[in-house]
Order: sequence, then structure tokens, then C-alpha cells
Amino acid sequence: MHSGMARGWELLRRHPGTVDTALAFVMGGLTLAFALQTRHQLHVQDHYPLFGTSAILLTLAVNLPLALRRRRPWTTLLVSGAALAVYTAAGNESSENLWAPLFAFYTVISRPERRATKAAVALTAGLWCWNALEVGVSVLFAVGQTAVGVGIVWYFAEGMRNLGLRNAQLARLTAQLNAEQAARAQHAVTEERVRIARELHDVLAHHLSVVALQAGLARYVFTADPPTASGALDTIAETARLALDEMRGLLALLRVAPDGGSPGDEPGAYLPAPGLAQLPELVERLRVAGLGIELTVTGRRRELPPGLDLAAFRVLQESLTNTLKHAGPTARAEIELHFDTHTLTARAADDGGTGGPGAVPVATVSGGHGLIGMRERVQLYGGRLTAGPRPAGGYEVLFTLPLAPPA
Repeated sequence: MHSGMARGWELLRRHPGTVDTALAFVMGGLTLAFALQTRHQLHVQDHYPLFGTSAILLTLAVNLPLALRRRRPWTTLLVSGAALAVYTAAGNESSENLWAPLFAFYTVISRPERRATKAAVALTAGLWCWNALEVGVSVLFAVGQTAVGVGIVWYFAEGMRNLGLRNAQLARLTAQLNAEQAARAQHAVTEERVRIARELHDVLAHHLSVVALQAGLARYVFTADPPTASGALDTIAETARLALDEMRGLLALLRVAPDGGSPGDEPGAYLPAPGLAQLPELVERLRVAGLGIELTVTGRRRELPPGLDLAAFRVLQESLTNTLKHAGPTARAEIELHFDTHTLTARAADDGGTGGPGAVPVATVSGGHGLIGMRERVQLYGGRLTAGPRPAGGYEVLFTLPLAPPA
């Protein structure tokens, strides 16, 4: 039932013209029905003329313009008010026709782009006051009735107008915020790609150094020791293949040229890239900082390609840094590495801790760019990464990276 009502309201919101047309016909029909039922009594007791054809046409002219009230609010008010003025001037009892001009007045005042508000107030108030005087009440009562009736509608129309303006402003600010968040996220992705590119520079430099060294060896022993030369050429071929794989991943990742200084401008930019071999050292440093960490390695551990090794290390490093930052030094963390035949599976999890001064649980942090960098690194090598809060508390990062079968 609730969903049916919601669909009905949504349908009405999408078709305001249909709603206004129905409103115009309903008000016109009710007014005609009421006038026809009371015409004899008004004619006999109050000496009003009979409700004839002209009165019926004027009543329709007062109410039916409401079908255009949202598209032409001022036109609706003027036409409805003019018809009411003619109706009253003809000597008819006009109290049943007062509500359509008042409704049109509400529409004019509640529009965000309204104009000539004082004229609308004067027109509507004049019609109401004239009607009251025609009925035979005192001037004081007519003015008071007009002030109350028109004033209440004016008050609610102002409230609806202000609400509409605030909603429009909120919609603009929301769109601006979404655009800024998207720009910041894109900027974070670009920065991460630039950082990965600099690290892959080290990887490629390593491959090319090996190629140069092996090429020199092969040239030196080409005639004296053919088996050694052949082995050197095999090493060159394998290293070149790995270098091409790294370069292919780099070109697939970096679609925007970095605009900034040279990588060599940063201190230590050309230091050897770290890998999982440095993971125990990282764990030890964090233990000294107070974070309790358990490191578990299962499966047949083997040497990984430099780029993939670097990606795995950086993701685990980021995960542990987030644990220390958000869960605090009292948290307990665990790192698990499993080397399978074709995949490397890594897991970094913590128990949430008690949080240090100003610490915020990782699960409540939104808008950070660390997770973006993790996914960029893992996806570069065809892996998958999932991250999120654990049911028992804390946070968990789990990723897999494809590996070539061991030789």
C-alpha cells in the first residue's frame, strides 16, 4: 500500500498540468453544485438574481483558469479575478467563487521568480473586501476578514517560496560538492599514477641494468665459453620480456601525462624499490611504535617480478599505516601471505583497537584516497582487492595477485 501511494505521488509530481486541470474542474463543479442548490433560497430571502446561464459561464470563467496556474500564474489570477468582478457586479452572491482567485494568488506569491507582489495582494484583497461589503457587513468586518484570509494565504505562500529557494540552493550546492569530490578523487588517482610511474621507473631501470650486464658478459665470452654466452642471452631474453610487461602495464595505467618536476627532484627518488623482502623490517618498525602485529607466510615462497613485488608491499604498507593511524597503537593486527601455484593472496586485518588520541575507526572514514591507490596498484597487475569493516570489529584488506607458475 505504501509503495502504491509513493508511486501515485511520483506520478502526480511528474504531471503537474494534469493535477491542475483536475483541480480546476473539481472546484468549478463544486461551486456550480453549491450555487445551483442554494439559488432559490438566495433569490427568495436575500433578493439575489436567479443563478442562470450567465452566472454559470462566469463561474466557469472564475475556476477553470486554475488549470494554467503553474504555467501562467499571473494570467490565471487576472482572468479569474476579472470574471469574479463581473460576477459580483452583476449582483450575484459571490462568496462561493472567492476561493479560485485566492488559490491563484497563492500560486503567484509562492513562485521563486515572482514579480509585482504588491499588485497581487492589492487585487486579491480588493476582491475579498468588495465581496464582503456586497454581502452587507460593516467596513471594519470586511477589512478584518480580508486581512485574515489573504494574510494567512500570503504567509503560507511565502513559506513555500522560501522552502523552494532553499531546496534549489541545496541542489546547486550538492551538485557542486559532488563535482568537487569527483575532481579530488580524479586528482588522487592521477597523483597515485604518477607515484607508481616513478616506482616503475626503478623497476625498468633494474631490468635494463641486467640486460646491459648480461649483454656485456655474452660479448666477452661469446667465443671462449659458448654455454655461458648462451645462458646470458637467455637471461637477456627473459629480462627483456619482464621489462616489456612492466612497460605495458605502465602505459595502460598512465593516460594523463604528469605535470610537474622531474622524479629526480625528490630525495631518494632512485633508491631501489622495496618489496616483500622488506616486510619483516616494516613489521618490526611498527612493533617498536607499539602496534602488535603477527606475520604469517604460507606456501612456497619465491621471488616475484619487481613491479608486482613492489605493489604487494605498498598495499600492505598502506594497510598497516591506516591501522596505526585510525585504530591506534593499542590495536592488534595480523598479516597473512599465501603463495599458491598461480596466485599470491595477502590479508591485512586489525581488531579496531581502542583508538589513540583523536583516532577514528577506519570503517567510519570516508573520502580518503588510500584505498584508491591500493586498487590502482592491484588492478595494474590484474589482481582483485576488497576492503571493509569486519563483523567482529576492526578493518580488513584482502587482495590477490596472479603469479606465473614457478620454474
